[in-house]
Parts: sequence; C-alpha cells; structure tokens
Amino acid sequence: MAGELPITRIPASPEKAEAIRCAVRLATRLGDSRLARMEDAGGLFALLSDPAVHAPIYTLPRPLTGRSVEDFIETHILEREAGIGLLFVREGEDGRVMGYSDVQVWPEFAAGELGGALHPSLHGQGSGARGAAASFAWMFEGLGLDLLCETAALDNVATQRLLDGLGFARKGEVTSTRSDGTSRASLVWEMTRADWDARHGKV
Repeated sequence: MAGELPITRIPASPEKAEAIRCAVRLATRLGDSRLARMEDAGGLFALLSDPAVHAPIYTLPRPLTGRSVEDFIETHILEREAGIGLLFVREGEDGRVMGYSDVQVWPEFAAGELGGALHPSLHGQGSGARGAAASFAWMFEGLGLDLLCETAALDNVATQRLLDGLGFARKGEVTSTRSDGTSRASLVWEMTRADWDARHGKV
C-alpha cells in the first residue's frame, strides 16, 4: 500500500480497529475465491506472467519470478495473521489459477483497498465488474470497513471506467511505489460505506 493512502483518514476507535483485524483473520473466502496457499505459487506465477495481467498493477512483486511470487503469498499469510491483508485465488474448472484478489486494510482508519486481476480469457465478459462490486460490498459488510480507497494507472482506462461507474469519487493523484523502488503516477478514488449504501443498497 502507498504511504499516502487512504486520502481520507478518520481514526477508528480501538475497539472497531480490533474488530476489523479479527474479521480479516477469520476470512477464508471471497465469493468463489479461496485463500491463497504456498502451493498456489506456480499457478499464480503463470497467471501473473502475462503482461496483460501484471503490467497495470503496481503492488505485484518486481522482478516477477517464482520465488518472488512465493514471497508475495507468504507476506499475505503474515498480513492475515496481523489482521491487515488477505490474498485470494480463483480456480478454473481445470484447477488453473484464473484470477486473484489482494485485500489490504488500514484498521486504524477502518479503510481498505482491493486489487487483483483475471485471466485474459475472462476479460470482456462483465465478470470482473460484477466480482469487483461484490468484493467491495463484502469489504464493507464482512470486514466492517467504512471507507474503500482504490488506485489505477493513468492509462488504465478499464479500471477508471469501473470505479467511475460504481460511483467512487475521484480524489486526485498520488505516486505509487513498486516493490523494486520504481514509481508511477496513480489516480485515486474513494467510496464511503454510507455512499455505497445509498447508491447500491445497504449491505
């Protein structure tokens, strides 16, 4: 997560922050995706190796290798234990990893961020938009968050359209730092739980 995020920072009570951490530790599924395990490293690496998947995402390990993907999974296992992060994988009927979801949480602000991608064969079917909306609703309801903060590269038109279409409010631009120290400019959006309820129905 970038140090500049979330843009809106309303401190949560210690009790609420701890409840969010507990919810993260107890989470095992996100829709039709399950928690990533170390044995998923090969399948996840195969998915992420496609430039159409990894190029727009600054939070992925760089350089992208089998070992760095193992470290990526291990980091998320530790983050789940700390109550601040989750990594889910979506399997196809043939057992291949066809997508992943990366949930990062700031319990102290009752806020979170969702990242992820689908296999290119699933693009253009609307499943990404439906899955993102369901995941956002789950983060509000299942994790007890009050704010979602999302980013996208300046040239990532698909994600920009998705977030604008779901009613996220644009909050300007930040510099996102990749794991190898390089950086990129990112647009930022936020959505409060109250605004989500008003637009999409109470979760």
